[in-house]
Amino acid sequence: MNLSEHITGYLQYIADRRRFSPRTVDTYRKSLDKYLEYLKAALNKEDSPLSAFSESTVKTFVWDLKMKQKLAPTSICEHLAALKSFGKYLVKSKITEKNPAENVPMPKRPKRLVNVLGQKDLAEEKFPEVENPTLQQVRARLLLELIYGSGLRISECQNLTWDRINERELLVRVLGKGNKERIVPLTESFVSRIITYKQMQMQAGHLPTATGYVFLSDDGKPFGLRTLRNDIQHLLRAIGWEGKASPHVLRHSFATHLLENGAEIMSVKEMLGHSNISTTQVYTHVNAERLRAAFKKTHPRA
Repeated sequence: MNLSEHITGYLQYIADRRRFSPRTVDTYRKSLDKYLEYLKAALNKEDSPLSAFSESTVKTFVWDLKMKQKLAPTSICEHLAALKSFGKYLVKSKITEKNPAENVPMPKRPKRLVNVLGQKDLAEEKFPEVENPTLQQVRARLLLELIYGSGLRISECQNLTWDRINERELLVRVLGKGNKERIVPLTESFVSRIITYKQMQMQAGHLPTATGYVFLSDDGKPFGLRTLRNDIQHLLRAIGWEGKASPHVLRHSFATHLLENGAEIMSVKEMLGHSNISTTQVYTHVNAERLRAAFKKTHPRA
């Protein structure tokens, strides 16, 4: 088997066995295709053998991405992560004894503050009740409560099924990245609106079933991510937010506001579904910068 055939096997493995999301599989596919294209040009071969996947070619590939293609460190890290994961698969499958990409260092990513809304921007009074709301308006408000109120990713909202919502206990079981499950609290605002939403869904001809998707479109399939993102964008624009209006900004705001109000960072990590505490620690940096800005603006000796 040549290298491309092993890559095909790997992609099938992470999709079927590891249950990676389709979006993650597609991202890894694009990164590995880019590496194959590089090898094709560098080695002047149509089909590269498995032996071409070596530490030296991975290093020169990373150099090419940085120096010739002028990619940002974040993009290079994404491509290198795919190669490291592929190498790990080869070792686990006993195809090779060593992961060629294991010791290739990740480029340093520039520190940047995440974009967040203020607590006042997301106060209840910013979202007055609408008389005779449309199904889309109720859906958008539910998404707000799940993302800002409970810290869900937009993809987790898309895949949410009715049996995962415990209205009595105000809890939701979330199936996150890597097929990992976590339990997070629900807001009372979400529970009160989910009843209205369920009734509207039934009137629209969608009978909610235990394992059925919560956010179901007219064709009986879950809404696409673009539709759900547009719901959030329209909602945030309606309250006058002029910054980046995305589900991820709401999730950032969820984490930042919890920490600002004294939540333990490990609890926030669990609610976000982060596997590594360093991913959550970016929010402590956000808080430090905001405190520094407030100090400079208000303290007489700043």
